[in-house]
Amino acid sequence: MKQREETVYQLHAEICKTLAHACRIEIIDHLREGEMQAGELARLMGVSKANLSQHLAILRRNGIVETRREGAYIFYRISSPKVVRACQLMREVLIERLNMSGDLAKMVEETA
Repeated sequence: MKQREETVYQLHAEICKTLAHACRIEIIDHLREGEMQAGELARLMGVSKANLSQHLAILRRNGIVETRREGAYIFYRISSPKVVRACQLMREVLIERLNMSGDLAKMVEETA
């Protein structure tokens, strides 16, 4: 059982490393509504296709996104809706923290 837990911790850390880039989180955000072609994603994000391709390869290699080929085009989609939920939950935590620090900054200004 201990070995299994250690394996899960290691895999969790690998997924966190995979998501440890703002561009990859933005890709997930764009793909939450459904699949997209790489060129469309690059245009929406304002990044080069080469740069986007590197990030998509990392996400694909680690099972975050899947692909579908249609002729010359490759479409990307999120592999599991749980990925989107996990990212959304983390975003909510971060927004709460930002709001709290904004409230703390106001309180400090008011007492100064």
